[in-house]
Amino acid sequence: MTENLPTLSDADNCLSDSQLEVLRKQYIREGEYVTDQTRFNYAWGLIKNIYKEVPDRRRECLFYLALGHFKLGNYNDARKFNDSLLEFEPHNSQALALRTEIEKRVTNEGYIGMAIVGAAVTVGTILLTSLIKKK
Repeated sequence: MTENLPTLSDADNCLSDSQLEVLRKQYIREGEYVTDQTRFNYAWGLIKNIYKEVPDRRRECLFYLALGHFKLGNYNDARKFNDSLLEFEPHNSQALALRTEIEKRVTNEGYIGMAIVGAAVTVGTILLTSLIKKK
């Protein structure tokens, strides 16, 4: 199974026109029932080629990588890609807005985590207190 997975060296290679055409045809053939895997494969091929062949489009690639990770809840990765974009374009309004949203989500999840830990400690204390009183 692992022999079918992409390697790190694959990241540096663009797809040939024929390889990209295979992905495009697969996407079109599936029509309105296109699978998530087919969507991903085609998007991956397009981004891989655009990022290497058209440096001016790197901004878009970084932004959409950050946005994709944000939507998946991978806030550390989203922050990493977004920060890379902001290094080159510190006043990019989309990246600045995304940074704000990432920080809000991280803060919100932190509060939720603290609430869960607080609730667990409270329940544990109540149980321990009731066990001690029974003895």
